Amino acid sequence: MSSSFLTTIGPLIIFFVIFYFLLIRPQQKRQKKTREMQTSLQKGDKIVTIGGIHGTVDAIDDEKVTIKCHNTTKITFDRAAVRDIYQKKQTHEPKEQKAANEKEEKAKEE
Repeated sequence: MSSSFLTTIGPLIIFFVIFYFLLIRPQQKRQKKTREMQTSLQKGDKIVTIGGIHGTVDAIDDEKVTIKCHNTTKITFDRAAVRDIYQKKQTHEPKEQKAANEKEEKAKEE
């Protein structure tokens, strides 16, 4: 009885495990990375929205981001509408501090 049960349910369990590692887990990692990116937004970052609008962050609220698109055009979006940061705001930090921060980021990624 137990061997027939295992042969019936075994392939289903294997299928679920493969499905989890190939689809679910990578999607969760992408969502976490996107959430972290959206929470780390700063004024002056150059971003792209999910609608394809390029601009610079002008103001940040808890839920909303105001983007300066051209010289004077400002548009307000939800934070979740930000797809990518393509240029972080230039900060002037000492070379030693910058190197230490890069090492910490690499360690976190691994």
